[in-house]
Amino acid sequence: MLNQSELKEYQLMADSLRFLCADMVQIANSGHPGAPMGLADIAVVLGYHLRLNPKNPQWINRDRLVFSGGHASALVYSLLHLWGFDVSLEDLKAFRSFGSKTPGHPEYKHTPGIEITTGPLGQGIANAVGFAMAGKLAQNMLGDLISHKVYCLCGDGDLEEGISYESCSLAGHHNLDNLIVIYDSNNITIEGDCVVAFSENIKLRFEAQGWEVLEIDGHDFMQIDSALSRAKDSKKPVLIIAKTIIAKGSIRLSGSHKSHGSPLGESEIEESKKALGFDSKMKFFVSDSARIRFKNTQELGELANKEWEETLAKSDKKSLLEAMLNPDFSKIAYPKFDETKSVATRASNGEILNAIANALPGFIGGSADLAPSNNTELKGMGDFPKGRNFHFGIREHAMGAISNALANYGLFLPFCATFFVFSDYLSPSVRVASLMKSKVFYIWTHDSIGVGEDGATHQPIEQISHFRAMPNLSVFRPSDANENIACWQVALEIEGPCAFVLSRQNLPIFGEVAKDQVKKGAYVKQESSKEPQITLLATGSEVELALRSAKELESQGVATRVVSVPSYDLLMQQEKTYRDSLLKGKVIAIEASRGLEWYALADVVVGMQGFGASGKGEILFEHFGFSVENIVKIAKENL
Repeated sequence: MLNQSELKEYQLMADSLRFLCADMVQIANSGHPGAPMGLADIAVVLGYHLRLNPKNPQWINRDRLVFSGGHASALVYSLLHLWGFDVSLEDLKAFRSFGSKTPGHPEYKHTPGIEITTGPLGQGIANAVGFAMAGKLAQNMLGDLISHKVYCLCGDGDLEEGISYESCSLAGHHNLDNLIVIYDSNNITIEGDCVVAFSENIKLRFEAQGWEVLEIDGHDFMQIDSALSRAKDSKKPVLIIAKTIIAKGSIRLSGSHKSHGSPLGESEIEESKKALGFDSKMKFFVSDSARIRFKNTQELGELANKEWEETLAKSDKKSLLEAMLNPDFSKIAYPKFDETKSVATRASNGEILNAIANALPGFIGGSADLAPSNNTELKGMGDFPKGRNFHFGIREHAMGAISNALANYGLFLPFCATFFVFSDYLSPSVRVASLMKSKVFYIWTHDSIGVGEDGATHQPIEQISHFRAMPNLSVFRPSDANENIACWQVALEIEGPCAFVLSRQNLPIFGEVAKDQVKKGAYVKQESSKEPQITLLATGSEVELALRSAKELESQGVATRVVSVPSYDLLMQQEKTYRDSLLKGKVIAIEASRGLEWYALADVVVGMQGFGASGKGEILFEHFGFSVENIVKIAKENL
């Protein structure tokens, strides 16, 4: 129970925090002051419950704090500064400036103390669920070395987004009692009162999903403290509905939607400061007594970190922790494939996943209810929370955002899987992973019109072009089982997320492929009999078509080279001289996709001009021009 003296100190801390945030937005002349000011009271109390060590931000047993409403970044940076992270007062004054440590929305790896990039609403809630899932699995693997909590601050907009339904449903299903979500319920959106579009009973919604729900006044320090204490002891995930007033402390704009995304104004800030007994002319001011109080978070965290180090020294899980922190890729024993057989790349990929998992204890993952089709089960490794197979259910977007958190947690290399056409559902999370350069592996199977009878709704056409255009994402479309191995060898060493686009139908297995061949994105698969008149570029299942077409062209006296391009992205990163060394004569790209990006390399593109159709895959390939006859015809026309 807080006494009157402590309550007075808390109030001073909260008001100092409010106007530190308001000054940041004002000096930047852009940003969001309302949410930070409304959350200031909660943030002050939360600092006494968190276990973070600013001097060791990567401490693996730290509490994770996610700001799902990333627009409240002024609050994030102010807290990091006051708690003792490497964020200075000058950094706060450079808020939203080019090159500063304090960009408009929190960015992972850019600002010390930021656990994950947030901004697109709803993502952070799913990230928090991911951190909680990572914590549960880590606890089951490492015992008392893992005991932290995951806290998430979210707002009305986060809960309106569909991803919050997906992820919170999964959190309740798994009874994630290490997860505490604080809902800043101020009933304000950019367009006004939430009632214009949002009126559901949030308490009943979360209780129906298996959560414990607490309701408090978000400006009452005692209620906040009591709710946090109760939440930490709960046996369920907890939602704390905190009723707050946006821009609390502002004289004229408190409670107004006008405070959401615009500076308060110099005169409004000065008058509001004066009303609370602050020097109205002082900017970026925090009293010494308030600063000392904020430092308690650092002191508590350092003590907890020290106690954990003592536990680690005695633990029999120390070597396992080390293996998870520093995976040794040289230990992977990749499968051998019989070159007399045909195997779908989704199937060969399943064997590769299991080989990686056998060597790396932190390799985990799962599918959006498609593991038997995706071939993504890690055999004999159990199901989450005690095993390494994740059943995400039919929740692609949440799966993507949860995987981002699994990657950022620090112990795991996660993959997630679905049919390639449904990659659209998790594209926003893939984009955030690419922004962060987080190590997530996407397994996207059923990669083309080869899907066949399921028809156009299930046949991806434009998706691969979209993801190739995404910065920092490496996309692989291997032509066979052996090329698939080489793609994984490269992908494991790349900084950033990687996607594997894999066939449903069986493909012939060619000879072994060296990692160095894939590292440059493309290589000569079959050389021509003399100086090439035609170069056929192809990926995935179309490499076999290119090889058969080359054989026919050579028989007709047309010297034809075949270049396999397992990664268009990596190829485009090479020097032009390397690309030119591959591309001789007339260049024809063959891919059962929209393929507009191939015009950067090819004279002619044999691709899809529209969507697919329902029918047997081999009939569809013939119908849409992916036949030896058509390739030979096009090649000869372009000599």
